[in-house]
Amino acid sequence: MAVLIVPPLDLTYPTLGPSVAEFILDRCVFGPGSLAGQPARLDDEKLAALYRLYEVYPQGHRLAGRRRFQRGAIEWRKGMAKTEFAAWVAFAELHPEGPVRCDGFDADGDPVGRPVAFPYIPMMAVTEEQVSELAFGVLKYVVEEGPDADLFDSSLERILRLDARGRADGQVVPVSNSPGSRDGALTTFQHFDEPHRLYLPSAKNAHETMSANLTKRPLEDPWALYTSTAGKPGQGSIQEDVRAEAEMIDRGEIENPALFFFARWAGDEHDDLTTIDQRVAAIADATGPVGEYGPGQFESIAKQWDRPKADKAYLERVWLNRWRKSGSQFFDFKKLLDLADPGKTIPKGAFVGLGFDGARFRDATGLVATDIATGVQELLGLWERPEDDEDWEVPEDEVTQTLEDAMERFEVWKLYGDPPHWTETMGSWSAKWPDQVEEFWTNKYVRMAYTLREYTEAIDTRSVRFGGIENPDGDFDPHNDLIRHLGNAGVKELRVKDDEGKPLLVMAKQEGQQELKFDAGMAAVLSWKACADARRTGAKPKAKRKAVIRRLK
Repeated sequence: MAVLIVPPLDLTYPTLGPSVAEFILDRCVFGPGSLAGQPARLDDEKLAALYRLYEVYPQGHRLAGRRRFQRGAIEWRKGMAKTEFAAWVAFAELHPEGPVRCDGFDADGDPVGRPVAFPYIPMMAVTEEQVSELAFGVLKYVVEEGPDADLFDSSLERILRLDARGRADGQVVPVSNSPGSRDGALTTFQHFDEPHRLYLPSAKNAHETMSANLTKRPLEDPWALYTSTAGKPGQGSIQEDVRAEAEMIDRGEIENPALFFFARWAGDEHDDLTTIDQRVAAIADATGPVGEYGPGQFESIAKQWDRPKADKAYLERVWLNRWRKSGSQFFDFKKLLDLADPGKTIPKGAFVGLGFDGARFRDATGLVATDIATGVQELLGLWERPEDDEDWEVPEDEVTQTLEDAMERFEVWKLYGDPPHWTETMGSWSAKWPDQVEEFWTNKYVRMAYTLREYTEAIDTRSVRFGGIENPDGDFDPHNDLIRHLGNAGVKELRVKDDEGKPLLVMAKQEGQQELKFDAGMAAVLSWKACADARRTGAKPKAKRKAVIRRLK
């Protein structure tokens, strides 16, 4: 069994957990599904999570009665009713009688609960449609079918809490990835559903905006809850950031943490998943003491590994709750992250190779430099289409100005650029820099497959490093954007094999992930190819001409 629970249990902190649990069991029902409408049930681990999530500072502390944690995160395998759990917590936070904030202590020193005054609760998922299908949808069912339906007015757009006169006295709203619309929200509680799927820049910006809103209602002690399954390592998802923070807490690098984190996954003793019995044991380990919800459940899950072309990495991730690279991803994220060197930049005047790739309208365009001497790569420019702007076009003049700056700042040996969508532009570049700009068609698949193999070998041998200037405002972080694009790249197997009979591989969109952009990753591959070719041909930077001083006689 493998678990990560941080910070460790400290019984000196009292908790509102028992009162909240009793309230949920008394007032909540199950959402749509086999148990729809039946009274809520909390297994031991959900009870334990509630107790920890609602810990408060004890009497005598300068923050007596205040919440101990500003954020809580649950990372359990698929099928553990995390969505139900989150909906029930949101119900307690919304309800006019929910005992979710401390209103003093009783004679035994235990906290006494009170409801939130005028709660505002955003619930976020990848899209608003998914919000409605996930925790928000369950909450809507709970308020409509539970014993207190007359206290609420619900629709697909919001759930209102009503006061004694039938007026709005608080609300829950579904949120996707439109951060601007949440600026200024007076949040009291917020939920992030499946944050391992929240990795696009717009989603992360929305998360930052929503997190900043938690400071605006100090009297209501706002907090956030994340419920997730393990994600893909290196994708840069919100859940990956939360997990990294939890591991820092576990290593003792954060004192007095504001995050409570609880994850359970199948331990390393279950690495061999050859047989169904071994998989059943691994699934049971990832599930924990709650066990099977029905006879044969674990065996049914275990048989999914036997499907032809099953993505076993995906199955491990969702059913064993292990962070695994998808079988449809080209690069190993752990290796990419290990090669990151934030703050490292290519010095002015360095001898470099450039790579350029992108689409003018649909996806993104990137320009990457590689220091031929050191192998450090740096993302010089990235232009991505905003998700809500179908008419967006890459600003050609800005791209050209970025290239001009690179030509002035570095000594460029070659720029390898993929010409589709940029034929005329690259033609003008070639006229201006005839010895440096070369077309490199990425749709010549066999050549591209061997180019990618070179780049993969550079990653495996640690010959390449990823640098870039970190921007504290988060507006443009070349280091993170470059790795994100490399991580977004999927893999396509060609019907061509090499001399050893191994299939050749090229980059492509990940299956079912058409929104993921990897143009900067392709630019990095082309930039490395320019670097490798320079080394192979013995190219050298031009010798600096020394000034000649003539003596006057």
